[in-house]
Amino acid sequence: MFPRDLTYKMPPEWGQHTRTFISWPVQASMCYPEDYDKVCDGYAEIIQAIGEFEPVTVIVNPSDLPRLSALFQNRPVEFLAAEHDDAWLRDNGPTFVVNDQGGVAGVNWRFNAWGGKYAPWDLDDLVAPKILKHLGLKQLDASLVMEGGSIHVDGEGTMITTEECLLNPNRNPKLTREQIEKELEKFLHIQKIIWLKNGLYGDETDGHVDNIACFAAPGKILLQVCDDPDDENYHVTQKNIEILHCHRDALGRKFEIIPIKQPPRSYYRGRRLTLSYLNFYFVNGGIILPVFCAETDDSALQVLQKTFPGRRIRTVNGMAIIREGGNVHCTTQQMPAAKQFKTYGGK
Repeated sequence: MFPRDLTYKMPPEWGQHTRTFISWPVQASMCYPEDYDKVCDGYAEIIQAIGEFEPVTVIVNPSDLPRLSALFQNRPVEFLAAEHDDAWLRDNGPTFVVNDQGGVAGVNWRFNAWGGKYAPWDLDDLVAPKILKHLGLKQLDASLVMEGGSIHVDGEGTMITTEECLLNPNRNPKLTREQIEKELEKFLHIQKIIWLKNGLYGDETDGHVDNIACFAAPGKILLQVCDDPDDENYHVTQKNIEILHCHRDALGRKFEIIPIKQPPRSYYRGRRLTLSYLNFYFVNGGIILPVFCAETDDSALQVLQKTFPGRRIRTVNGMAIIREGGNVHCTTQQMPAAKQFKTYGGK
């Protein structure tokens, strides 16, 4: 029996959360292990910011537990000791789903470190089951290799993703697009998938959608855009705008596109960093937004504040962990509260 048959579905990220899960970084797996202390400072800032809005559980390797217990002393932070290889919980953690009866469960996707890029990953592939066992929640095992950062849903039957990632042969080489769609429909109870072409240039995740586009509400999509024809992201974002204009969502609505101008190009050791304002994270009553000490920061803040007038925009240093390949949204995984939305589409 699949989650869809049990009326489980993935709610939108802006729904009410019970708590946020986040993993603590592992120095041995870092691209630049000499930056470990700076990266830890970045994670601590993110955890502090989220804790201003909702409870936080930190997944921590047992050897790091004494240090973190002292670091977060007298703060509303819980710890779950669990061995892990890397810290990007959006991608190796469970995708939580809820049903109409108020039940919460977790989808356990297969994880292969973004197409086998970073070995080992066997411990990361076990993180989701450990979290679900700790919570006492039903575990829904999927055969699909997939990362949470590669999808966004609107809660009303529509999902967005990129061909660059989900159709990449380094994930599910034996599956067709149609087979991948069927698996996603089974486990997330979606009715329509909007396939964008590519993610941001140089994104080592192979184009995760959470750097390029996300739903602001059903029928509304925030899109990071580039207006410089000489920039590698110009044609990427123009193509994605074209695709969105040509499609409707699962309920037949045309998309309202809300553009956010990308941050200026930034490089580290000759490699372009994947800077994105869309790698923000919804929390209860707020948004955790990475900023980059750039002239585009204020514009991004204004767009988000106008789009979400009832939420407090809490900024964090977006440069603190980006050298490792991700940002706020990549580090986090929301556990939704149950009984928060109706079944859609008559199903």
